[in-house]
Amino acid sequence: MKIAFFNTKRYDRRFFDAANADHGHTIDYLEPRLDDHSALIADGHDAACLFVNDDGSAKVIEALARRGVKHLALRSAGFNHVDLQAAEKHGLSVVRVPAYSPHGVAEHAIALMMTLNRMTHRAFNRVREGNFALEGLLGFEMHGRTAGVVGTGKIGAAAARILAGFGCRVLAYDKYENEELKQLGVQYVSQEELFRDSEIITLHCPLMPETQHLINADTLAQMQDVVMLINTSRGKLIDTDAVIDALKSGRVGHLGLDVYEEEEKLFFEDHSDDILHDDEFARLLTFPNVLITGHQAFFTKHALKEIASVTLTNLTQLDRDESCYNRLEFQ
Repeated sequence: MKIAFFNTKRYDRRFFDAANADHGHTIDYLEPRLDDHSALIADGHDAACLFVNDDGSAKVIEALARRGVKHLALRSAGFNHVDLQAAEKHGLSVVRVPAYSPHGVAEHAIALMMTLNRMTHRAFNRVREGNFALEGLLGFEMHGRTAGVVGTGKIGAAAARILAGFGCRVLAYDKYENEELKQLGVQYVSQEELFRDSEIITLHCPLMPETQHLINADTLAQMQDVVMLINTSRGKLIDTDAVIDALKSGRVGHLGLDVYEEEEKLFFEDHSDDILHDDEFARLLTFPNVLITGHQAFFTKHALKEIASVTLTNLTQLDRDESCYNRLEFQ
């Protein structure tokens, strides 16, 4: 199979080349992100490989279909950036990597919590400057705190287990309760109760119409003062304007983000020599109690190996079985 691999980074080549030794596909690594203009490059390819910030809208899918593309391979778990109805209309199969690094993402969420709590990032810079003062570095013990986990799929469940291991009282909200977590002492409650009672809230739910801006002015008003809020899931779960207001008022005491609702204009690229035109993002960077990483929670060796392996296995199965249609999970 001939694959147009969009939005390529050096680490993609490394892991996909290694995995492709078992498959023998022809991969054309392309630097541009996929959009309605770069879709032209996919001419003559059987499949297009997309990442989280590539454009899988109806317009782009139509352009790909006109150029003979039959399959969309998402090297991500989320598929909110792909118009599945348009894919079905144009006869394109869609495959993804449903779970590649649940522990890695959960561990990154905890790392954000611990860094914000004990302010190790600020302490690191102080010590390098010869400043050993402790003023402004006062944290709290995780043991005994109430932590709320929104979404207890594989990632959320892993986060809940770690928090339980810290000795936190863990509350959870999900439409589907995890019996194993309940046996560990995790308590399922309503979303309103979780927001009301949690001192730490970590988001691990997919982006869907009903979860877009899940964190907004109304839900923030339900939370305790100086709540710690962590998001390693999807940027649009949080209304940025509302959370900035909550930071200014003190309702949000710590904010840790690995995702951002307008991240496609920023993340995965080096903008260190550019003027930052996103005023909301720039405002977030002014708060000393905000910590932002650039969508790196997934970024582990294990995850990249798994993404490459599952993505190419999906395409191999499609190549062998042309009757596979719009199948969002092989593995």
